[in-house]
Amino acid sequence: MMKCGNCFLEFAFEEFEKKEIGYYNDDEVHVVIWNYECPYCNGPNIRYVAFKHEDGGGKILPIWPPTDRPPCPPEVPSYIAEDYQEACLVLPISPKASAALSRRCLQNLLRDVAKVKQSDLSKEIQEVIDSGKLPSLLTDSIDAIRNIGNFAAHPTKSKSTGEIVEVEPKEVEWNLDVLESLFDFYYVQPIKVAKKREALNAKLNEVGKPPMK
Repeated sequence: MMKCGNCFLEFAFEEFEKKEIGYYNDDEVHVVIWNYECPYCNGPNIRYVAFKHEDGGGKILPIWPPTDRPPCPPEVPSYIAEDYQEACLVLPISPKASAALSRRCLQNLLRDVAKVKQSDLSKEIQEVIDSGKLPSLLTDSIDAIRNIGNFAAHPTKSKSTGEIVEVEPKEVEWNLDVLESLFDFYYVQPIKVAKKREALNAKLNEVGKPPMK
């Protein structure tokens, strides 16, 4: 399965254009360029692919679009959005750097909207959980950041969020998934609700009824 970097839907691809680049390291590494079209939006997806003959492993890096993560909602403050977007862009190249950026992004978000006391990330996550203001699914998701990231073994992750340290296999993607959910909860949905309330109050005013409280 592949995810389209244009519409962000997953699909199984069978037909694609392949351009040979060459063999390197005594023919141990085979490099090609994949170009395939999304069946949903017809958008192009170009990938750099390097196969290792020795162990059958390989690496796939996006060329265009540069990431298959969705863009940050416009409602998110720029200084938070920039860390998120950069974390997405560097993920295929440096998971460690991506994790550091996503942790810093999460910490800034919690300080911006959850108004947590400035401490370390682990304690700030606990403060948000204890507040009881998050839905249970989001509570579980944000709590898992500490467990997946193994904060106990790597306290630098919570005390110096921008530090480049070892990451767990699922940590980076999980951090980004949780950030997307928090963006929607803290920034997108409140604005949507406010606009709906404003529209409803306008209709109530037209018929001489009091506005919603």
